[in-house]
Amino acid sequence: MNRAVLAAMAETGHTTDSLATQTGADPKTVARWANPGRIPQHRYRTQVAQLLRREVGELWPDVIRREPDWFRQWADHEREATALRWYESSVLPGLLQTADYARAVLGSSPDAAGDVAGFVETRLQRQAAVFDRPHPPLTVFVIDEAALRRGDPDVMADQLDHMVTLAARPTVMIHVLPLRAGFHPGQAGPFIIATGKDGEDVGYLDDQAAGHITNDVAPLWAVWDTVRSVSLPRDQTIEVMRARAWMT
Repeated sequence: MNRAVLAAMAETGHTTDSLATQTGADPKTVARWANPGRIPQHRYRTQVAQLLRREVGELWPDVIRREPDWFRQWADHEREATALRWYESSVLPGLLQTADYARAVLGSSPDAAGDVAGFVETRLQRQAAVFDRPHPPLTVFVIDEAALRRGDPDVMADQLDHMVTLAARPTVMIHVLPLRAGFHPGQAGPFIIATGKDGEDVGYLDDQAAGHITNDVAPLWAVWDTVRSVSLPRDQTIEVMRARAWMT
């Protein structure tokens, strides 16, 4: 259990029902906030912290410790999504990365200097929050073939084996966009479309400075339909990843 949350509730006299009443959240959802790794959505965190007379970082330190301010809201969408559709052009998607691959990618960024291990741990926690749920979301990935060719051979061999294993899960679909497809709209950059429990879609786009969230997802859907249509089927993608793993 999250002892910090339980201690704060005991000290302030709050119960699951009282927090649910004052935040407007479902009591079952509130009860989960005291479980390890379960973090309230962005719209609830500050309110709950005020009610419990604590800082957000005291109750859920992983949120403050390693997630940049601009990323926290997207992490909420990611954790609550019923479906995620992710296009990547130059690196493998974070949700599919092994610890060694994540370490190599994050270590190349000046933003992670001094705490690469912490950022890797956070990335692995994000994966668990998506894939290890009782009912995991549908996750569909389209990855440019160039991303499969970039990286240290020893790291890539394990990474590709890991992706083949994930691709065997019924809710995980990985598709490689082959180099022979030529130029396509996805070259403008990576993006993710998250579908929430209410059926609403939210988009996420990354750039050199920071990522940003958009509710205008129609243009992303148009690009997604294009890159998905020119990608390899699931079985062929698995064979390509196996071949690449053998070659590294």
